[in-house]
Amino acid sequence: MFEKRIDMIKVERPKDRSLVEKVVQEGQGHVFRFWEGLSDESRERLLAQLRNIDFEILNQLQNKMLGSTDKKKVRDVLEPVEVIPIPETAVQRSEAEKAKMIGEEFIRSGKVAAFLVAGGQGTRLGFDGPKGAFPVGPVTGKSLFQMHAEKILAAGQTYGVNIPWLIMTSETNDGATQQFFRETDFFGFKEEDIFFFTQRMIPALDEKGELILDGQDHIFMNPNGHGGSLLALDESGTLDVMKHRGVEILSYFQVDNALIKIIDPIFIGYHVQGGAEMSSKMVKKRDQWEKVGVFGKLDGKLKVIEYSDLSEEDMAAQNPDGSLKYGAGSIAIHLINSDFVKKEVRDGFKLPYHIAHKKIPYLDEKGELISPERPNSYKFETFIFDALSDTTHSVVMGIVREEEFSPLKNSSGSASAETVRRDLCNHFGRWLESAETEVPRDENGDVDELIEISPLYAMDRDMFVKKIPRGFRFHGALYLGPES
Repeated sequence: MFEKRIDMIKVERPKDRSLVEKVVQEGQGHVFRFWEGLSDESRERLLAQLRNIDFEILNQLQNKMLGSTDKKKVRDVLEPVEVIPIPETAVQRSEAEKAKMIGEEFIRSGKVAAFLVAGGQGTRLGFDGPKGAFPVGPVTGKSLFQMHAEKILAAGQTYGVNIPWLIMTSETNDGATQQFFRETDFFGFKEEDIFFFTQRMIPALDEKGELILDGQDHIFMNPNGHGGSLLALDESGTLDVMKHRGVEILSYFQVDNALIKIIDPIFIGYHVQGGAEMSSKMVKKRDQWEKVGVFGKLDGKLKVIEYSDLSEEDMAAQNPDGSLKYGAGSIAIHLINSDFVKKEVRDGFKLPYHIAHKKIPYLDEKGELISPERPNSYKFETFIFDALSDTTHSVVMGIVREEEFSPLKNSSGSASAETVRRDLCNHFGRWLESAETEVPRDENGDVDELIEISPLYAMDRDMFVKKIPRGFRFHGALYLGPES
């Protein structure tokens, strides 16, 4: 057994000796398998990783992994949630207008910041770099980062305020992300209005509950999930900076949604009106089989239930009008009060870890990197929507999917660059048609030209219709930017 050779692990500092002993006591001594052949620099790299591992949490994850076959389906106790509907009646439109006025005043007062979670790489897209750097602009090829930046800047110009932009990266892409922003001169932001910080990394475990070496001096780690954003906000000091700046609400979104409405006064207004601590947007599920989490209440607490945890009976359940009883799909768009974030982490991070069986490359006994053909290990992540169950008051607001949700996740097929660009063109095509402009469409009803409208030209449809000349015509690809 390797543990018999522990005395051969030479370290100079007493604190390093204590660390080595701790690792061995925890049954993870195999990570020192290649110690004798490592340089001083490589040894320090490995020790640095081990210092950052919370072995108490690691033991909890081991127990969770071993009990992972005990999967409980949600039944009987599940109840639907009340949703603020998409305005259709005069009363609903009036209520939305009142909410908008409240939200606009909140934005003007400097109480709202944009909060982007951008820890992912573009690997699944076949792209070498942070996912946010991927070019999606149908005409200009603007990156996701630039499209988000222009929306925040446009809102700031409209409401006469500098809106802070908080960006959570990961150990994997932080350097490349910050470099990308420097090279683009921060997209016109003042540097002091952008706040980068990283989330914690957490180790995966193999099927024996052991840490995984993917290098002789490196343990495989993955980001601790978007739920880790709450902890990262606090640990980085960003939350305290926001409090000093008077920010009360964080507008949370994920980097891959090209249609995201980041600073939405109607959503903010309903959130404030409802005295909510954390609120969410939802879309109607396309059908009962769509693989998306849904909002529901369990034991009276608001939750997002993963589709895999719903019984077929619950997935098929209908309301009297034929709509799905549990059809409120979660799309990772939230408003979160800064005070609520502080409350969530005050007594230690408490969001539960979710487990996933994955294929993770590993070093064998000879030090060769093996790429497994089947899932061989377990990753652990926290999800931000689990914080909803800790709220006293929360708002769930319905939106039109085609207007606000088009994620970029795959290299081809659904949720790919092709579908995102199509959705953007259709989105802007509807704006043009609202202004009585003729827009060519193909046999599927999709816009048959490339169209792109910068938020710096018009932030929303109403603003666009007021600005564009009546009877405007175009031929070929169309781009309208701040100088148009």
